[in-house]
Amino acid sequence: MRRATFASLSFAALSLLLACTTHTMRRETGPRSFTADDYESVYRAWTRDADDFEWGSMDDVLHATATYESWEFRWAYVVRYARDHSLDDASRDAMLRATLDDTRRNHRFFVTLSGPEFREQDLSSERSAWRVLLVDDDGRQTTPIEIRKVRRASAAERVYFPSISPHRQVFRIVFPTRHDDGAPTIADDAAAIRLRFAGARGQVDLEWDFREE
Repeated sequence: MRRATFASLSFAALSLLLACTTHTMRRETGPRSFTADDYESVYRAWTRDADDFEWGSMDDVLHATATYESWEFRWAYVVRYARDHSLDDASRDAMLRATLDDTRRNHRFFVTLSGPEFREQDLSSERSAWRVLLVDDDGRQTTPIEIRKVRRASAAERVYFPSISPHRQVFRIVFPTRHDDGAPTIADDAAAIRLRFAGARGQVDLEWDFREE
């Protein structure tokens, strides 16, 4: 099967948004000095989208967008959420501590996707056409420990994750930070990671290249 990136008109605006980012990804942990207005640029920096296109039948196979909820992304998210929801300092700090602590155990991705066969795109179903994997730059693959379908996105999710649309299914996907042998699923010195959607219909890789930092 031949594949090519295919920019559908319905996502032209999102693609332009992602291309205009001015924020550089920073993987190291530690305090950040974000304001609420920084959220959009941080979101763009940590979000990838791609399409798979089957030329033989001229059918769209998969449109996928994913946000890697890194340490940095989570910090920016909490700052924005706290401002929007008028949280006091104690509530904001508690929310921040909880989500940053979670990064030590879990790699989380917020994913939206669509394709011609609705049921096949349900990643939480045994009938899904797609296997989801986290792939490091050495090619080692990790399977999710949780795939949760978001059946009805909240108002906050629709604002903070603009790839949500009536035509896309929404998922929260969780990977462990360590393999069973204790090795990290994303090494501190990793050059890149890929979120892979693989199946008989094709393959889509969303890549975060940390060499662009």
